[in-house]
Amino acid sequence: MMAGFGHATRMHPRSRGRTWSRSGLDRAMLGIVGAACAIAGFYVLGIILGPVAMVCGWFALGRSWAGARSAPALAALLLGAIDTLLALIRILPGATALNGMF
Repeated sequence: MMAGFGHATRMHPRSRGRTWSRSGLDRAMLGIVGAACAIAGFYVLGIILGPVAMVCGWFALGRSWAGARSAPALAALLLGAIDTLLALIRILPGATALNGMF
């Protein structure tokens, strides 16, 4: 007899906090992806990669400021905001003097 094979879930159902699908990205991976997007956004496509980094950082933080904060998630959020701001400054018509600087 296959002792207990497939019957363990009857006695110990999944806890309430873990009812979602586990196939998606976890928070640590979202923080790392967001930080990579923020760093890459300083060099190319900052107007696109900046907001992507901010969204990834916000989801990696758990959509709140409370609780323990992950360093890559916080870095992704802050660098993405800076990246987006710099990209918007570059796009503005009066910012032609800044093109040589950035």
